[in-house]
Amino acid sequence: MSDAAPLTSSVLSDRILAMQESQTIAMAKKARELAAQGVDVISLSFGEPDFQTPQYIKDAAKKALDDGYTFYTPVPGIPELRQAICDKLQRDNQLSYKPENIVVSTGAKQALANAVLSLINPGDEVIVFAPYWVSYEEMVRLAEGTSVTLMGSLENDFKVTAAELEAAITPRTKLIMYSSPCNPTGSVFSREELGAIAEVVARHPQVHVLADEIYEYINFVGEHVSMAQFEAIKDRVITVNGFSKGYAMTGWRVGYLAANKEIAGACEKMQSQITSGTCSIAQRAALAALLGGRSSADEMVAAYRRRRDLVLALCQEIPGFRTPTPSGAFYVFPDVSNCFGKTTPDGKVISNASDLAMFMLHDAHVAAVDGGAFGAPNCIRFSTAAADEKLREAFIRIKNSLVKLK
Repeated sequence: MSDAAPLTSSVLSDRILAMQESQTIAMAKKARELAAQGVDVISLSFGEPDFQTPQYIKDAAKKALDDGYTFYTPVPGIPELRQAICDKLQRDNQLSYKPENIVVSTGAKQALANAVLSLINPGDEVIVFAPYWVSYEEMVRLAEGTSVTLMGSLENDFKVTAAELEAAITPRTKLIMYSSPCNPTGSVFSREELGAIAEVVARHPQVHVLADEIYEYINFVGEHVSMAQFEAIKDRVITVNGFSKGYAMTGWRVGYLAANKEIAGACEKMQSQITSGTCSIAQRAALAALLGGRSSADEMVAAYRRRRDLVLALCQEIPGFRTPTPSGAFYVFPDVSNCFGKTTPDGKVISNASDLAMFMLHDAHVAAVDGGAFGAPNCIRFSTAAADEKLREAFIRIKNSLVKLK
């Protein structure tokens, strides 16, 4: 029997050919490849807590297994979890929803994709606040929409203003996407800032908002504000959240969205044809997480704040880095453009953040993600979700490498 013909690009869809690989995953892969060769790589590329899932959550999963909770669940999630999410939204966010407004998904990423695919038609414009999480633009492209990138300035902690949003809206604008606390910048929108943006949205009835709040609990400024708290636009806001960051449950893959009944129903319909219900065991674990409160999250936040302060102090010692102070999440996002145009010891010119990230990987053996993946090509994202000693060692290595640039 002859071997099968090699796969060529001609058999693949235009959709997949146009899609970019996630740069965070790509850099993590490169770091693992170097590590497999025996190189001592410190990876600060992945947005993953380095904490274990709290024991009470693991115990709930074990109990679910022992109780035989191993069958299909309803597509939008088990009733108890959806009600617990409603209770959480009321308690933490002063948002009143019923279980019919909640769709539990296989991670917050699926919730975001469900919303984009359920709302966007070919040619619809989606305003994406930048810097943005790497998958936003790819989701819009998959839905055949048009991304309109709106970049916040470094001087304003990378946050888009209401005036900038007003100027960007057109009759074809259908959706706004943003995160707060933000991945990659750690910026947090204040009540006043989101209120002004909500007033703009209220003047444009065709515009909806997709608010990514996955880092809600990792907040160093105290108050977290949800866009859906502004009553005039609540029915046009889709709030996305999950368990990966606040409860250190990345591998469990449980996220959710809250939206008006029509949009929630559309997202349920979309999910029913792709994955159906999320893992039954993971849902029971997520239920336990919510019922257990947020004390474990508060403990992690204290560590993340300490690490942020440590990294900021180390960044101040690195010539060429301009690093705003993150108000949440677990990243720092320095502008590194002062390094552009310099030459490495082997004669290569650092033309952009991608070049610098690769130089740091191979010379300092520190993995980070260049800002171009987030719509900010002058920056590099470093995750601070690592032990203090690893962070200290990583930035000492970076400092020693960058002095080699001439």
